Order: sequence, then C-alpha cells, then structure tokens
Amino acid sequence: MAIPVKLEVFEGPLDLLLHLIEKNKVDIYDIPIVEITEQYLDYIRKMETQDMNVMSEFLVMAATLIDIKCRMLLPREVDEEGEEEDPRAELVQKLLEYKLYKYMSFELRDRQVDAARNLYREQKLPPEVAAYRHPVDYKELIGDMTLSRLHEIFKSIIRRQENKIDPIRSQYGNIEKDEIDMDGKTLYVEAYIQEHKSFGFRKLLEKQSSKMEVIVTFLIILELMKTGKIAISQESIFDEIQITSRAYLENAY
Repeated sequence: MAIPVKLEVFEGPLDLLLHLIEKNKVDIYDIPIVEITEQYLDYIRKMETQDMNVMSEFLVMAATLIDIKCRMLLPREVDEEGEEEDPRAELVQKLLEYKLYKYMSFELRDRQVDAARNLYREQKLPPEVAAYRHPVDYKELIGDMTLSRLHEIFKSIIRRQENKIDPIRSQYGNIEKDEIDMDGKTLYVEAYIQEHKSFGFRKLLEKQSSKMEVIVTFLIILELMKTGKIAISQESIFDEIQITSRAYLENAY
C-alpha cells in the first residue's frame, strides 16, 4: 500500500524556489543550480492539479532551470565590460524582488491585524469649548458693500416703476398677474450682454416695463454672475455697478 504524501501548497514557482533555497540554507546569490533543479523537478512530478494555467507556470520555471543548468556547463559569456555573465543573475534578481514583496505582504497583514485591536475613545469636549464659535468680522466679510449697493439700486428702480403708475386709472379694470417668460427673458439679457459687452446695471433695469420684469432681470443677472458668464465691478461704494461679459474680458487679454 502506497504511503500518501501531502505536498505543501505554494503560490507560484518563485515561491517554491524560495522555499527550496531556504530549506537547503544556501546563499541566494550562489544557488547550486543542479541540486535545486533536481528538487524542483521532484516536486513537479508529485504535483496533482487539473488547473493547466497553474501547472504551466511551474513547467515554464522548470524549463528555465534546465536552461540555466545547461548554460552553467558551457563557457561563460562575457559582457561589454569584459566580465563573465552569471546565467543565474536574472533568476536571482526575480527571487530577491519576490522575497521583498512577500515579506512586505506579511508586514501589512500584521499591521492590519494589530489595527483591528485598536480602540479609540470618543471625543469629549467641555460644553463651553464645543459651543465656542469664532467671531465673524462682518466689515471684513462685506468688504466694499457691493451687494448692499446693489440692493439700494434695486429698490430705487422699484420705486421708479411704482411712480409710473397712474393713481386714477390703476383703480379700474381687473388686476392680472404679470406672466414673464423666464427663458425668453434670459435670452434677452444674454443678447443684451453680447451686444453691449460692458454696461451699467441701472441702464439694464431701466429698460424693463414692469416690476415683475425688473425682478426677473435682477434674478437672471445674479444667476449669470453665479455661473461666471459676467463680471461685476464697482470702483467705490456709491459708483455705478458695471456689468461686463466674461467672454469680452478674455478676448481683451
């Protein structure tokens, strides 16, 4: 009755070679290629696997070892610097790289295990520290108060539109809701910007015929400023707000 032999499982041919080198306690820079090749082939003969991809990797390495073994019997080749080339040099380099990556994986695995054992205390701050908020300097935040001035202009335009209403005739007829086409008004404003390139904000609002159109135009200007299609500037707090097309500024530079 045959005695069953349980073979160790290796991740690949380099793993098997590294195991044989460590098992025989030989110098990785001076591998006894004949002895290692015989042990490697002996392991291949005992392998039982149906995965041809795995088996082919081990067979390729076996062929490589046999090739190195044959080259060791021949006269050494000489490189450009006149030094003899070692047929094992390329294999040694691959083994060293594999050994480095293998030990690095062990180190990372140990760190992962240790990290799972770490416990962190919940953050507990004194109530007065948790409730503290850095004071806000509103003067620095507002700057030259461009938005405030913008609001003043808006209110003055609204008052002007209200003054145009006839106090007598406005009392007659039905009050109807102003229907403003938002898309149409947006196209109008964009066309106005493209035509004039740079203009005063007051001039644009004065061209509107109703309070609702003024409000819609105001909102469109804010949206265009948000999307970066226009630039708004003001020399000082009480000066006219100037609107300039971004495309015009880029072409100018």
